[in-house]
Amino acid sequence: MKEVYLDNSATTQAYESVGELVKKVMCEDYGNPSSMHAKGVAAEKYIKEAKETLAKIWKVQEKEIFFTSGGTESDNLALIGAARANHRAGNHLITSSIEHPAIINTMRYLEEQGFRVTYLPVDRYGRIKLDALKEALCEDTILVSVMYVNNEVGSVQPIQEAASIVKAYNKNILFHVDAVQGFGKYRIYPKKLKVDMCSISGHKIHGPKGIGALYIGEHVKIKPIVFGGEQQKNIRSGTENVPGIAGLSLAAKTIYQDLDEKVAGMRQLKQHFIDGVSQIENTTIHGLYDETSAPHIISVGFAGIRSEVLLHALEEKGVYVSSGSACSSNHPQVSGVLKGIGAKQEFLDATLRFSMSEFTTLEEIDYTLDTLYNIVPMLRKYTRH
Repeated sequence: MKEVYLDNSATTQAYESVGELVKKVMCEDYGNPSSMHAKGVAAEKYIKEAKETLAKIWKVQEKEIFFTSGGTESDNLALIGAARANHRAGNHLITSSIEHPAIINTMRYLEEQGFRVTYLPVDRYGRIKLDALKEALCEDTILVSVMYVNNEVGSVQPIQEAASIVKAYNKNILFHVDAVQGFGKYRIYPKKLKVDMCSISGHKIHGPKGIGALYIGEHVKIKPIVFGGEQQKNIRSGTENVPGIAGLSLAAKTIYQDLDEKVAGMRQLKQHFIDGVSQIENTTIHGLYDETSAPHIISVGFAGIRSEVLLHALEEKGVYVSSGSACSSNHPQVSGVLKGIGAKQEFLDATLRFSMSEFTTLEEIDYTLDTLYNIVPMLRKYTRH
């Protein structure tokens, strides 16, 4: 049976070179980077090289890069660490209503700790309303967090405009970006964007799982949320995941090679898929799908078919997709993102996310379309009305 993987927003296949490097670090260069002997020095070299790689990609200083266990921890460290460190200046935080659970649930935790949070509304395409951001800012605002690319519908947020509004109001308000879905698809320069903190994850860019990074501007006041041996300037204690860090570094370096060609290829496939799936009756594409949207994410509503049913019908044909954020797939619920963009009721539990990578082929897209042409009418035929 043919296998087509279109769930790359959940995780990606690692580059073969990354897998080989991770194995080498685990089995040969396995020293503790804090050790003073040769094995430790060899391990520490991977960390130094990784910082050099990310600093070059982000155009920031190496000392502003910290490694974590993934995007979720990076988001938690940015939000909780900065909120705790700056609470004397105020207790108001701002984010969007369609953030990833790593942001939304962290904000809810901070609300329990006494912070006040404003959740910005978005338009029907999933972009924050900048007027609402202006209105939300106040003397107590200390932190704003907005994602670069929405993980469900692929909307790209106006980060530079939003950050400029925030900094014009008060240059001391911190601006954080969850760039987990944007990194490796866009060239992201935090300082140019006026961004103070930026989160990324290894397994979204053909790197290992269990590794992420957080850019923290040298001026940012932040407190640790993990305590231990005071590694990484005591911002993130714990023995560094050297195999993961090496893998993340190589994946980042690789994905940014010929980036424009890779993105252009994904955009062509995305448009081809949208043209094809739109031929199916009673379907809708959520969000924008032109050049202003992410190149790899397509959210499609199929009226009359529960997303879970269609997902497993596609799986039986070897096509792997998602019904939304993979982080909440074990606890199915109506998507807050779809609600946020005002999706019609008939699509709230009838939407699938198709997400591509540089490895996706035209043949795979055509096979998926042919499969949908066959199973969607059949499933609708047996759906009770």
